[in-house]
Amino acid sequence: MDDCIFCKIVAGKIPAKKLGENEGAIAFPDIKPEMPVHILVIPKRHLASLDEVGDGTVMAPVFALAAQVAREQGLDKTGWRAVINTGRDANQVVLHVHLHVFGGRRMSWPPG
Repeated sequence: MDDCIFCKIVAGKIPAKKLGENEGAIAFPDIKPEMPVHILVIPKRHLASLDEVGDGTVMAPVFALAAQVAREQGLDKTGWRAVINTGRDANQVVLHVHLHVFGGRRMSWPPG
């Protein structure tokens, strides 16, 4: 999609510090982190939200890469949270599916 910031990152038109990449996803730090560790993992294929995922095969590389970067950040030792916001009321700001990897401090439930 031409006007999608995440598609521009995937295409290399906007620079991002890649923390990981596989055949279907890339990971990079969030530009406005809300936790000591806040990484975004996005599919390379544009999907506006989880509502468009279909059979889910596009998400397998996203989940695998999220686990990989969490391990590389040492979060597997203390715990981490994976969050996917879907829709405006859920605070999905960029309309391209993205998984947030949160960690680096103790979290509570429910998230606020």
